[in-house]
Amino acid sequence: MASDSPESLMTLCTDYCLRNLEGTLCYLLDNETLRLHPDIFLPSEICDKLVNEYVELVKTDSIFEPHESFFTLFSDPRSTRLARIHLREQIVQDQDLEAIRKQDLVELYLTNCEKLTAKSLQTLVSFSHTLISLSLFGCCNIFYEEENPGGCEDDCLVNPTRQVLVKDFTFEGFSRLRFLNLGRLIEGVNVETLLRPLASLAALDLSGIQLNDVGFLTQWKDSLVSLVLYNMDLSEEHIQVIAQLHKLRHLDISRDHLSSYYKFKLTRRVLNLFVENLVNLTSLDISGHTMLENCTIPSMEEKMGQTSIEPAKSSIAPFRGLKRPLQFLGLFETSLCRLTHIPAYKVSGDKNEEQVLNAIEAYTEHRPEITSRAINLLFDIARIERCSQLLRALQLVITALKCHKDDKNIQVTGSAALFYLTNSEYRMEQSVKLRRQVIQVVLNGMESYQEVTVQRNCCLTLCNFSIPEELEFQYRRVNELLLNILNQSRQDESIQRIAVHLCNALVCQVDNDHKEAVGKMGFVMTMLKLIQKKLADKTCDQVMEFSWSALWNITDETPDNCEMFLNYSGMKLFLECLKEFPEKQELHRNMLGLLGNVAEVKELRPQLMTSQFISVFSNLLESKADGIEVSYNACGVLSHIMFDGPEAWGICEPHREEVVKRMWAAIQSWDINSRRNINYRSFEPILRLLPQGISPVSQHWATWALYNLVSVYPDKYCPLLIKEGGIPLLKDMIKMASARQETKEMARKVIEHCSNFKEENMDTSR
Repeated sequence: MASDSPESLMTLCTDYCLRNLEGTLCYLLDNETLRLHPDIFLPSEICDKLVNEYVELVKTDSIFEPHESFFTLFSDPRSTRLARIHLREQIVQDQDLEAIRKQDLVELYLTNCEKLTAKSLQTLVSFSHTLISLSLFGCCNIFYEEENPGGCEDDCLVNPTRQVLVKDFTFEGFSRLRFLNLGRLIEGVNVETLLRPLASLAALDLSGIQLNDVGFLTQWKDSLVSLVLYNMDLSEEHIQVIAQLHKLRHLDISRDHLSSYYKFKLTRRVLNLFVENLVNLTSLDISGHTMLENCTIPSMEEKMGQTSIEPAKSSIAPFRGLKRPLQFLGLFETSLCRLTHIPAYKVSGDKNEEQVLNAIEAYTEHRPEITSRAINLLFDIARIERCSQLLRALQLVITALKCHKDDKNIQVTGSAALFYLTNSEYRMEQSVKLRRQVIQVVLNGMESYQEVTVQRNCCLTLCNFSIPEELEFQYRRVNELLLNILNQSRQDESIQRIAVHLCNALVCQVDNDHKEAVGKMGFVMTMLKLIQKKLADKTCDQVMEFSWSALWNITDETPDNCEMFLNYSGMKLFLECLKEFPEKQELHRNMLGLLGNVAEVKELRPQLMTSQFISVFSNLLESKADGIEVSYNACGVLSHIMFDGPEAWGICEPHREEVVKRMWAAIQSWDINSRRNINYRSFEPILRLLPQGISPVSQHWATWALYNLVSVYPDKYCPLLIKEGGIPLLKDMIKMASARQETKEMARKVIEHCSNFKEENMDTSR
C-alpha cells in the first residue's frame, strides 16, 4: 500500500541507481547493451529491490526509460542473487525470464504478464528445485506456443501467429512448491493433471477457473491452509470437497455477482458445514453471494445490546458455532454486511467506511472489477459525509490507481474519489509525500486516458493543490499533459475551462526558466489558437479571459515568449478582441498587461510602432475599465515606447507630443490609493525608466507606479523596492534637472514610505 512515512535510504538509493544505471552499477557495451561492472556483487536483498522497483517505475513513471537488456544484469548468480521478484503486465517477456533462469528463485509472482508464452513454462522448470511460491495470475498466453516453431510451412505465410495450447506441461519436479496462484488460467488446461505432482500444497488460488470436479483437492487435505475459488460456479459436490479440507485457515468462495449468472446459492446448511468442519478457519470470503434462505437471527434479537464480534451473539446464525471471531469475513455486496453483530475483526462490505476500505484493501490486486465498485462507494462517503480514515483511504486509492493504470473503471472512480479526498477540508491531514503521490497517479490517469470523465476528474483534482508550488516537481509533465488536452480537435467545454485555468496558474509566479521551457512546448501558440476559436464563435468567456491572462503571465520578463506572441499574429488577435468585445473590462486588462510585457523588450518595441497600435494605446489611456488597470497598462506600454526617444517615433500620426500630453492627463486622473489587480515579482522594468531624461512622462509613470504600490501594499513592495536598489535611483532622479517637480515630490514620498517601513519593522530584540 502507498506509504506516508519517509522513504528509507535503501529505497532512495535503489531509485537513484535505477535512474542512473550507467553512472552507478553499469556500463554500456557497444553503446546498447547494459553490463554490470565486473567488481560488483549484489546480494538478493538488493537485487530483489532493484528488479521490483524497476517494474514499478516502468509501470507508473512515464519519464522513466526502460532498458531492453535490464534483466540480463541478473543472469549470473556469481555477481547478482535474486530470490523474491514480482513482475507485472507488458513489462516482462520470455527473454527476460530466460535471462535470469540460473537464479535460485524462491518466490516468483507473474501478474497479468500477457506477453509470456510457453517458452516461459520451460524457463520455470529452471526454478523448480528452489521455488516455494509461484503466481501465474492472468498470464493468459503462457500455455500457448507458436505452431511449427522450428520451421514454416506454406500456411505460416497466411497465419504467421497461429498458436496452440500446450497440454503436456505439469509441475513435475517442483518439490518445494507450496503456494500457487493459477487465477484466470486459460480454458483447456487440465488443472488436475497440472497439479497432481505437487506433494504438499499449502495455498492454491483458482480464481476465475470453471471446474466441474474439484475432488483432486482432497489430496492436499492435510496441508492446504488457503483456497481461493473466486468466481467459480460452485455445486453441492464442490461444497462437500471443501468441507473435507480440514486444515483450511483461509477460504474464499466469493464472486462478482455482475459478471455472469451463477446457479449456486448459499444456504444456512452450507455455512453450518463450513463452521463444523473447518475448525481452523480464520478468514472466509462469501462476497457477492445470494442467500437462498434467511441466515440471520430474529430482527428484535439482532438489534439488542451493543455491537459485538463475539460468535455467541452473532447476527448470522451459522457463525454462532465459531470458537472465536474470524480475522476477516468478506461480505461485500451481500445483505449480511449490514447486520449489527458480525463475528470478525475485519469485514468487507458496503455498510460503512470501514467495510468499504477493507474491501478496497482486500480486492485491489487481483479484482479490479470489485475494487472499482468499492471505490465508488468511498467516493459517495467522501462526497456526502466526512471521511474519518483519510490517510488510509488515500493510500488505498493511490495503490489501486497505480496497480490498475490501464483499467478505465478504476481510473474513473479513483480520480473522482481523489477529488473529494484532497479538497481543502482534508489538507492539514496530508503530508507533502502523500500529496505528491496523488499528483503522480492523477498525471498517470491523464496520460493513459483521453476519456472525458477521467480527464475532467484529474484536472479538477489538480485544482485542489497549491499551484504552481505543489506541482513544480512534475512541472514539465503536467504542462505537456494540459497542452495536449487543449490541442485536441474536439474538446469538452468544462475540461477546456479547467485546463486553461490550470495552465494560467502554472505560469504565474514561477521563475523565467520555467516560463521559457513551457513556451518552447507550444504554450503561446496553444493559447492563441484558443483565442482565435473563441473569436470565430464571437464568445468571450472564461476560456478567452484565462487564455489572455496565461499569455500575460508567461510573457512576464521572458523576451522569447513575447517574440512568439508577436510572430504568431498576437497583435492581430488583440485588435480583433478589442473590436469584438469593447465592454469586456477583464479582457482588456489582461491584454494590456501582456502588451506591457512585450513593450519592456527593447528589440520588440519597433513592432509596436505603427499608427494603428499607438492610436489604440492612446485611446485606452482614457479607459475607466477595471478601475485604473487598463489605463495604467496602456500608459505603461507607451512609457516604454517613449523611453526609446523621439528618433524612434517612426510614424506621422498621432504626434509624439500629443500622446505625451494624453499620458500626463491620464496619470493625473488616477487615485494614488487605488487598490490594484496586479502582481509584481520584480521592479526592474519600472526602475529602468527612472535614471533618464529623454522621457519625463515615462519617469513620472514609473514613480507613480512605485508610490501607489508602496502606499497601498507596503508589506509586500517596500522590501522589494529596497532589495532591488530603488531608493538610490529615486534619490539620483530627484537631483536631475530634467525631472518634473511633481515627479520629484512623489519620489520623496516613496523614499519616506520605505524609510518609515524599515523603522517600524526594525528588530530591537537583544
